[in-house]
Amino acid sequence: MLTEFKSQIIADVGISMGDEGKGRLVYEVIDELKSKTGQNDIAAIVIKVNGGANSGHTAGGIKLNLLPAGVIEKDVRTLAVGAGVVADPRKFLWEGMPLEKRGYDIFGRLLIDERTMVSDIGHRLLDLAWEDYRVNVLKEEPRGSTGRGITPSYADETSQFQICYSEFLGDRRNFERRLASKLERACDIIRHVCRVSPEKWSQFFAALTKAEIRANAEAIKDGIFPESEFSFERFMGKEPFSIDIGAVVDEYWNAGEKLAKNIGDVREACLGALAEGKYIIGEYGQSYWLDKRHGFAPNVTASHTGVPEFFQSACIPLRAVHTLGCCKAYDTKVGTHVFLTRMDDSHPLAQKLKELEYGTSTGRQRMVGWFDAVEKGDALRYGGYDDIVINKLDALSYSGEWRDGDLLVCTAYVDDSTGKIYCGVPRCDETRRRLRPVYSALKGWGQDISNVRSFGDLPENAKRYVAFCMKSVVEVASKSGLKNVPNLRYIGVGPMQSQIIKDIPPTEELIKLAQ
Repeated sequence: MLTEFKSQIIADVGISMGDEGKGRLVYEVIDELKSKTGQNDIAAIVIKVNGGANSGHTAGGIKLNLLPAGVIEKDVRTLAVGAGVVADPRKFLWEGMPLEKRGYDIFGRLLIDERTMVSDIGHRLLDLAWEDYRVNVLKEEPRGSTGRGITPSYADETSQFQICYSEFLGDRRNFERRLASKLERACDIIRHVCRVSPEKWSQFFAALTKAEIRANAEAIKDGIFPESEFSFERFMGKEPFSIDIGAVVDEYWNAGEKLAKNIGDVREACLGALAEGKYIIGEYGQSYWLDKRHGFAPNVTASHTGVPEFFQSACIPLRAVHTLGCCKAYDTKVGTHVFLTRMDDSHPLAQKLKELEYGTSTGRQRMVGWFDAVEKGDALRYGGYDDIVINKLDALSYSGEWRDGDLLVCTAYVDDSTGKIYCGVPRCDETRRRLRPVYSALKGWGQDISNVRSFGDLPENAKRYVAFCMKSVVEVASKSGLKNVPNLRYIGVGPMQSQIIKDIPPTEELIKLAQ
């Protein structure tokens, strides 16, 4: 059964490799808070904590990249973007204006922190150039970047070259000087360090244009923007490795001016909400195993994805936080990760799941695999979560060619060359490459569970599968003495707000059920 939230700050984080359905949880948490307090405005702020437009999520059927999923809740008074985020100002307009047309109040609630970092065209070109360098110069596998310029944006922060949103409130000449310097530096790096060819240089602009036209196809169709709005070719200079700096400066300064009323102090907004006794929900991009420090390069993001980043991004003092650790009933990955539990593409369940699994930001096909309790147990052990959420349980029901067969859960790894058993994730990627998963098999179920709203109404095999997943995660986390065992707070059985199960037994009872 649902337990009380222990803090006014609630963190919604991923415990796998991203794409866990974190966005849909924002509505569930707010709905629960409303029900328990009787206050419609009890959740005052939903804050995007980290990342940028690379962290796609879906909330209430709306696909978002940059804006927090609180957009679907009209009673949330502030949609905050923290100082830990990197954001192209044009993206706020591209994403927000179509939603305004659909009746959502975006720009009346949006608050971008003054220290949020500006991401620009140069960052996106660098993103593509570094990927090209990795493949064609270093002869390595492609990293699978979103091409949204996120890593180069954070690189500017660590190099002390960042431009913050506060500069849109200052003198245009200073902004122009600093942006011009950054763009010239990006061109030099692409030409002399990444060693991109002139032909590839022009292809980058075409690729960015194609990607944004695809991402904004609905807004173009509805007449909100002309297709030319998303052209990057118009910013090319007359010579290879040059940019029309004046055109870029005009574009970004104009976008920043339109957002000027939305730029302010997220710190004060957060402290004010907490003083009023209201709740703040922190929405994270990516997940624990994509953290730039705890994950495995190069398949990591450029920001920190753990719970402590809330306080760095909101710029407020450390205090208690209630954390929801979100995962799916199976695993997915993109990029060149070591994917120990990956299903064979010919498996009928893999074929079914791959029809569902495309990236919100990029449209990339995700790889699919069996539930890895080792990864999630380690994330629980070192990340610390009060509750677990398992989404997309409905996707595992038999249908189509997936008519029968067992569901596998990875409970350990083994190194066949030594016989050594690993009950946690080795921190060395080379070690991981030598491992294979140790599976337990569980019976599947044939019923469609997308309309189930009570745990007791799930098929017995579905109950046991969920219980076994929780038991396995807790056992991995308990190897070093886990003191507080998390409960399974929600089970998602579909993408919409109503498709959720909340009356789940305590973890102790689930563990007994899994025996």
